[in-house]
Amino acid sequence: KSVAKEASKLLGVKDTFLFDYPDNRFDTVSLLDIVKDIEDVIEKVNPEIVFTHHASDLNVDHRIIHQAVLTATRPVEKMPVKEIYMFEVPSSTEWAFGQFEKTFTPTVFYDISKTFDMKTKAVGLYETEMRKFPHPRSKEALFAIAQRWGSMIGVDKAEAFELLRSVK
Repeated sequence: KSVAKEASKLLGVKDTFLFDYPDNRFDTVSLLDIVKDIEDVIEKVNPEIVFTHHASDLNVDHRIIHQAVLTATRPVEKMPVKEIYMFEVPSSTEWAFGQFEKTFTPTVFYDISKTFDMKTKAVGLYETEMRKFPHPRSKEALFAIAQRWGSMIGVDKAEAFELLRSVK
């Protein structure tokens, strides 16, 4: 059982779609193949909202997924996706220092004060990804990040997103 499926189950995710792409080597895979897989998921799920990585992530896989999501969700006739939000990935988004695109500038916030413990449990399942403080992927840093975004909107903890597109 994969960690992704276990974390998804903990968070109450209904469907999880996993593909067999090489880790940190998406640049060796045809972008068209990734786009087609995302298009297939969109056809199955029919989502109105999509969340994707920020365009300036240091991680090449994240940047390619971002590009593939934009391609797969082009605002053409019958496209169910009406909103696209970008999220940050600690130690990937901020470590690019805005060199690929503009820096992460959140415009939408979700109060996660009541669900933060569940989030940390789900993230904690990724034992090989977690690090010791002061690394951005430490439990302490994730807590600080949530508090920082929460302080910007007057709540205890928040998750931040940057709106990429909204079709009303």
